[in-house]
Amino acid sequence: MMPAPMSPLAHSSPLRPPLSSTSRSHLPFMAVSGGAASSSASAEAEQDISRGRGVPKEAPVPQLEVIGSKRALLSQFASLKMSYRPFPVIGWNRHVETIFAAFFRSLPRVQFRRECLRTRDDGAVALDWVSGDERLLSPDSPVLVLLPGLTGGSQDTYVRHMLVRARKKGWRVVVFNSRGCANSPVTTPQFYSASFTEDLCEVVKHVLKCYPKCKIYAVGWSLGANILVRYLGQESYGCPLAGAVSLCNPFNLPIADEDFRKGFNKIYDNALARSLKKIFKRHELLFVGLHDEYNIPMAANARTVREFDEGLTRVSFGFKSVDDYYFNSSSSNSIVHVQTPLLCIQAANDPIAPSRGIPREEIKENPNCLLIVTPKGGHLGWVAGEEAPFGAPWTDSVVMEFLEHLHHERPATSANSSCEIDGVQQPLSSISVQT
Repeated sequence: MMPAPMSPLAHSSPLRPPLSSTSRSHLPFMAVSGGAASSSASAEAEQDISRGRGVPKEAPVPQLEVIGSKRALLSQFASLKMSYRPFPVIGWNRHVETIFAAFFRSLPRVQFRRECLRTRDDGAVALDWVSGDERLLSPDSPVLVLLPGLTGGSQDTYVRHMLVRARKKGWRVVVFNSRGCANSPVTTPQFYSASFTEDLCEVVKHVLKCYPKCKIYAVGWSLGANILVRYLGQESYGCPLAGAVSLCNPFNLPIADEDFRKGFNKIYDNALARSLKKIFKRHELLFVGLHDEYNIPMAANARTVREFDEGLTRVSFGFKSVDDYYFNSSSSNSIVHVQTPLLCIQAANDPIAPSRGIPREEIKENPNCLLIVTPKGGHLGWVAGEEAPFGAPWTDSVVMEFLEHLHHERPATSANSSCEIDGVQQPLSSISVQT
């Protein structure tokens, strides 16, 4: 949900009690460090940054929290063989990490071919494909659809890095720029929202029409992740996607809205509101003469995302109030219906997608879902790993290993096939993600 400048070459800008031992991962590199002492140490480290004292490079870091019946498959991932280590100083404060990633992460150069897709309601979205892939890749190459965060698009650094990594694996990649984002055209008096999945439905159908022999996967960030998970739940057993990844998903929008209006988060709120107003003012003439419950002046002069949603968004999509919009648009309500293999990656200290809003129990109960919560990461940050601090987010390698696993997985050849997990012989079918 971080704001993104509209220049096509600009960088992007923008608690729950400890789990019982039965729900924690037993993998040594994913041991869950809970308890008040760990939380206190983390809080003190962040306070040290804010006071300018810095943090020791070797300060203890709690390991990954992993939830899901198929968490054993993560032991195969090379990217998870080592402990999660935030980059010194930058990675120890959630706001420093969020802002650093937004302004200083490198921007890979990519040549796009834009396709404007007309939707059924006469609207339009912009699909940015990698130029030349229509000739270089085979028709059955897997396709990865990328859904950026609120006001984000193909100009964002986190989108570009994921695109480049997938492209190196031979995947065809397309960025789904929502209405008005990344200079996508707006042809009707309606943008998009956290609840609106119709455009994604049409994009997936269009990709399948273009490449009927391929498997399609999707990755979404922040608001894009919320839309993606809602789509998965909505389509349920009929979902055409072979797999999906949700990153820094706000999940529970009332909780996210509550935290968004506190302390330093007001900076993000104001920045996002400015980005929304920029998009709106470019297409303001489309809304002239609209009556009903619209409050166009409120949207045009919004100082917060909530004001923009109250004046415009919730009316466009038929909600009686902004609180009604947030409650009924939360993707946490959709997890129970998801039948597609889904990996969710969150940061415990995300200022915009609060940890207490993560639907842990729902994810735990759904055999198709898997959750990784990193101890640090901020929002759209994850400045850690081999490419830190200026390169790709730590999450990218995990995402691609998960997607590659899904794409290359084969059914067990025998009902008796098994392997040993935590010292117990288990059938392969009980630990592999089914596509």
